[in-house]
Amino acid sequence: MIASLQDLIFKDFWLKLFSFVLAVLIWITVFMTQGSSMGSLRLAPADRRTFTGLPVMIMSSAEDVRSFRVHPKEVEVTVQGDSRTIKALQARDIRVLVDLTGIGAAHDLRKRIEVSTPAGFSHVKVEPDEVQVIFPAH
Repeated sequence: MIASLQDLIFKDFWLKLFSFVLAVLIWITVFMTQGSSMGSLRLAPADRRTFTGLPVMIMSSAEDVRSFRVHPKEVEVTVQGDSRTIKALQARDIRVLVDLTGIGAAHDLRKRIEVSTPAGFSHVKVEPDEVQVIFPAH
């Protein structure tokens, strides 16, 4: 037991010491340059903004000519981003969609909503987070 502990520490000691020193230097370099040249790494204050009445788009394959519908047709999306740029964000910049590619016929199908936001923004909440898919009558 003691021999294995000694091996853990002293076997390849100089290689382990070199790796440790190198890791410390990399860590110091990253955190020292973060404040000056890499300002984008700093956390900016984030604000939230809610958009209501965003239409849900349906994505289906090109071969699928059925006219799917979803309920509800509109959702509410809360996004988060930099407090300086979130005021300029428009509802048309946010995409809300339901992916129905590869879906055959199903009864009472519910699908999760996918939200796409511009770079620098992230969606925090979607209300409701899923929609009911209504298939066309045959």
